[in-house]
Amino acid sequence: MAITNAICNSFKRELLVGTHNFTLTTGDVFKIALYTSAATLGASTTVYSATNEVTGTGYTAGGNTLTNVTPTLDSSTAITDFADSTWTTSTITARGALIYNSSKANVAVMTLDFGSDKISSAGDFTVQMPAPAAATAIIRIG
Repeated sequence: MAITNAICNSFKRELLVGTHNFTLTTGDVFKIALYTSAATLGASTTVYSATNEVTGTGYTAGGNTLTNVTPTLDSSTAITDFADSTWTTSTITARGALIYNSSKANVAVMTLDFGSDKISSAGDFTVQMPAPAAATAIIRIG
């Protein structure tokens, strides 16, 4: 089993047919789900699945709803971002995550590998998004 950092291949095609809308107030609902090290997530992931999703205090299956940041341009690179996501007072162990579009049949957007198990014990578990810039935004098209 393995988790890799990847933009899902199905998402790339879906962008070209207008499946996703990242606009803050009128866009789709995106979620982030956490997974154990037993999960297999990567470029070939097409849809959210509860298989090998974390369980524990403070975590609900399906994960958290993300707060979109309306896409912009940074020079000639289109970027979008999400606010950090926190599970408060949680006790969970996660190796990675899946960002998916819950407005569109839970189709996969991207997978994240944390590099090792990350643990919270009756505390906050936070996925911190990178800075929204051309070289660092979580989703960017250059």
